[in-house]
Amino acid sequence: MRLASPVPEAEAPRNCPLCPRLVGLRHELRAQHPDWWNAPVPAFGDRGAWLGIVGLAPGMFGANRTGRPFTGDHAGILLYRTLVRYGLAEGDYAERIDDGLRLTGAVILNAVKCLPPQNKPLPEEIATCRPYYEASLAALPGIRILIALGQIAHVSAVRTAGGRQAAYKFGHLAEHRLPDGRILIDSYHCSRYNQNTGRLTAEMFEAVFARALAVRGELDRTEA
Repeated sequence: MRLASPVPEAEAPRNCPLCPRLVGLRHELRAQHPDWWNAPVPAFGDRGAWLGIVGLAPGMFGANRTGRPFTGDHAGILLYRTLVRYGLAEGDYAERIDDGLRLTGAVILNAVKCLPPQNKPLPEEIATCRPYYEASLAALPGIRILIALGQIAHVSAVRTAGGRQAAYKFGHLAEHRLPDGRILIDSYHCSRYNQNTGRLTAEMFEAVFARALAVRGELDRTEA
């Protein structure tokens, strides 16, 4: 099963050749697991989204296996549960792409489209993949607020907006107005490691989305 991207015009081709290290890993995994997705993972969500959620990269047993961001790994449980709780998703998340879950008002984009070894993309791989992220944002003009899941996502969001990284310090619940006018809210990544070590609790994560909704309300009142 292949899900339709909300921004098909901005997606990387299935056999994207741009990052040799990531291509090599992709070929290895296609041989080992021919039934997995094993390709650049497309965006997931609402074409009319006001909220963009920026992730790091596909996880091996999550999106790289299933083909949908944060689907099939531990991080997705907290993310999708939180989206449902705050009215940004409808349905039940069952850790598979045919569970019927859909996002409403939100879209998930990754800074890096392909699985990197040890979940750690190199700086040049992040830069090489950034045009796909930029194209996705360009195709989603309704996005007014971004949530960056982790520092790499934060850096991609800042640089895409034309900002100097030194002027935008990453921190959980840190809030920034980017040069392109969007609001960026930072969160620690919802990885298994961060959850297990207590660096990120469910309450901390929910506070980020509660703040995004509050900021949206403030923007609506200002523009009314």
